[in-house]
Amino acid sequence: MKIALIGYMGAGKTTLGKALARQMGLHFYDLDWWIEEKAGCTIAQIFAQQGEDAFREMERQALHEVMQKDDIVLSVGGGTPCFFDNIDYMNSQANTVYLNASVETLKAHIRMGGSKRPLVDGKSDEELTAYITTSLQKRESYYRQATYQVQIATITREEQIENYVEEIQRRISC
Repeated sequence: MKIALIGYMGAGKTTLGKALARQMGLHFYDLDWWIEEKAGCTIAQIFAQQGEDAFREMERQALHEVMQKDDIVLSVGGGTPCFFDNIDYMNSQANTVYLNASVETLKAHIRMGGSKRPLVDGKSDEELTAYITTSLQKRESYYRQATYQVQIATITREEQIENYVEEIQRRISC
């Protein structure tokens, strides 16, 4: 069993991925964490020191490495499906699930999460809304190629996480 969660940053891929893996007795991997461990530095440092192109190549290699594992739930970066043949590869290797969230939900999750996100750090609310709207429009055609889709609202309670995990499990078992 392999499940890959895709969607824009802030959709809840890591939060739901951890809970889903725990519920199903699978191993959880976050592709960004995998890359950081292999590179010995943060994604933000990779972007700053080597640029986005070098990061995307590292990301592609990491995706292929992690997909060789069995019994996994994989959370990938928001841009992962949009480069190279990554979405086709993920679809051929795993049950792909697009966590589809509105711009407002994405913005709320990004603001709630304390982690550094190199593409949006330092943006005002208006700039963040504009950035998400524009980049989501560019990426959505890739995301919609996922095998399954789950609509995500702002997650503020553990109960919501459990409900989404159940919904994902229902979708992939049909």
